[in-house]
Amino acid sequence: MARIPALLKWSLTSVLISLHCSVPLHASSTENTANLLRIALPVSGWAMTRYYADQDGETQFYKSFAATVLSSYALKNTIHKSRPDGSDNDAFPSGHSAMAFQGATFIQRRYGNELGIPAYVLAAWTAQSRVNSDKHDYSDILAGALIGFASSYYFTENSDLHVMPFVSQQGTGLALNYRW
Repeated sequence: MARIPALLKWSLTSVLISLHCSVPLHASSTENTANLLRIALPVSGWAMTRYYADQDGETQFYKSFAATVLSSYALKNTIHKSRPDGSDNDAFPSGHSAMAFQGATFIQRRYGNELGIPAYVLAAWTAQSRVNSDKHDYSDILAGALIGFASSYYFTENSDLHVMPFVSQQGTGLALNYRW
């Protein structure tokens, strides 16, 4: 598998950090928590790749994160849907939901349900809080969640299941290896 160049990794990591620094100071505690979780879930997925020295996982994380951010902001800049509170026209899709579900799906796909289920609970809370804060409606958060889910599902391999082709004198086939 091709490695992502160091400059691209640094750039994507910088995006994660800069998004965290863009938290508005006037937001409610619910909004502040959602702002934190939209960053904490992807950062947690990335940090797990570093902790487990999982270079394949790190590459998969960067691809899914980039796909999530690029597709979310491309749609926001194309559709221009007004927010329920009227503050701007960047409602569709929810970037908070997209990023939270990208992180949660990456964690679940790469490291299993034990870590993934709590991550999904936090991602769902993040999405619902955006409706409660009058920043999005349900179509916005559903679209964001689907973008985040789809990007991680597409780019992330389950580290517990490995399928390998083999050739021997007795024939050819597939070997399945599943870690319990």
